[in-house]
Amino acid sequence: MGFQNKMRQWQLKYSRYAPQNLMMYIVGAMALVYIADYILAPTVGFSLSRLFMFTRSEVLAGQIWRVFTFTFLPPNSSLLFIVFSLYFYYLIGTALEREWGSFWFDIYYLCGVIGTIAAGFITGSATNYYLNMSLFFAFAALYPNFQVMLFFFLPIKIKWLAYLDAAFFLINFLVGSWPVRAAILASLFNFFLFFGPSFFRGIRDEIRTRRRRAQFNREYRGGVDDRNRWN
Repeated sequence: MGFQNKMRQWQLKYSRYAPQNLMMYIVGAMALVYIADYILAPTVGFSLSRLFMFTRSEVLAGQIWRVFTFTFLPPNSSLLFIVFSLYFYYLIGTALEREWGSFWFDIYYLCGVIGTIAAGFITGSATNYYLNMSLFFAFAALYPNFQVMLFFFLPIKIKWLAYLDAAFFLINFLVGSWPVRAAILASLFNFFLFFGPSFFRGIRDEIRTRRRRAQFNREYRGGVDDRNRWN
């Protein structure tokens, strides 16, 4: 309770300083980086993505901007997938900001960034892919029945995609390199920080509900058997 009160005090004191529409700026920066790479890489051989990547050796050599600019790296894919990915990032980011307010959304994202940076310094490199996926898990936890069009024609609820991504995370954690494992743990840190208590409380309540239902069924079945025996 004391921690919650402290967080409320921080919110009242610092919420006016929280940047608004944070995801719009991040997605916009990703789009600019992709366009710059698309234009400059084939012509002059310059890649802005390589300049923005987080590598421990480059950061310690003085390229401090890499500590933050890795968050602006777009997915490495085709133009069509880039457009879809950036739109989806913007959709879930703005939805979370509307639900929580700018202050708590910024805190959520900042916790993920800090965790990813820490993991990058430990392992030597960092990626923003799993960081952005933590936004997706938060969105799925809040809006499990939100429906999207998979491959632009197959309707599917967001919770099923979240289950698939969770399985993908698990496989990558088991067979991936240590930088990948550290990035996964860092990205999940802020998710469980925000959703952990309610998540595990939900599991506990579900177990209790199932037990009560099973007990009721046993008692009801026993009562029916007794009445049939007497009849």
